[in-house]
Amino acid sequence: MKRFYPVLTVLGAAIVLWYAAAVWMNGAWARDQAARAGVTLSTTAFVAETWTQDRPVLPAPHQVMTELWQTVAMKPVTSKRSLVYHGWITLSSTLLGFAIGTGLGILLAVGIVHNRAMDMSVMPWAIASQTIPILAIAPMIIVVLNSVGIQGLVPKAIISAYLSFFPVVVGMVKGLRSPDTMQLDLMKTYNASGAQSFLALRLPSSMPYFFTSLKIGIAAALVGAIIAELPTGAVRGLGARLLSGSYYGQTLQIWAALFTAAILAASLVAIVGMIQRRTLKRMGMQG
Repeated sequence: MKRFYPVLTVLGAAIVLWYAAAVWMNGAWARDQAARAGVTLSTTAFVAETWTQDRPVLPAPHQVMTELWQTVAMKPVTSKRSLVYHGWITLSSTLLGFAIGTGLGILLAVGIVHNRAMDMSVMPWAIASQTIPILAIAPMIIVVLNSVGIQGLVPKAIISAYLSFFPVVVGMVKGLRSPDTMQLDLMKTYNASGAQSFLALRLPSSMPYFFTSLKIGIAAALVGAIIAELPTGAVRGLGARLLSGSYYGQTLQIWAALFTAAILAASLVAIVGMIQRRTLKRMGMQG
């Protein structure tokens, strides 16, 4: 239990600061409404008013939790007001994009490690691709794909793949190059072929790096899926909930969608971490 004390301490401090910030940011509206009504609010009433507004500038923590409960637990999962429904839409494109990005990243990494021409040509382009703002390129990808009749899940998955492939490339290249010269020379003394050296030495050595990059990649894939929903006028997905909330000034809706995305990202990273521990344990790399 003691190991959770630091986490709980930080969490408690964050909640206290959040409530204090809500009083500060929502105070102007409370004072204005009191002035219009010709009443003077006591300190207790003023604080209570800043924590209970329908459209606050900064919702209080309990307001966000209430909105989450109502849109996650109290709505049917098929309802378009359910965050479970919208979360599943975003998760679908996230997982497809993550699979595409991971596969592409592994192939590029293997090529870069084993082919100097690819190392000199592909790697700089892979790095340069990440300098392009995703908010600029996402609408172009969606418009181009729509013009050839590709709509729905696939365009969002491609944008997710665009963000997730780079961490996998970098992690796999680092992992495949992690065996030292002595280990590689030992494989040569065994007269091992390039494929045998790859399967017996390079690939197992890359696994810790690979899973670390997957944790980054799957979080990036979720970000890509949400961003892909913003410029398309989508009506489904967490990005659509964020967009509609911003249009109509529904800050509670925005914060609930943000928390859902954060919980979803943490869950995906935790699943990858669980697979990592089991895989490395079976390979004898982790106790």
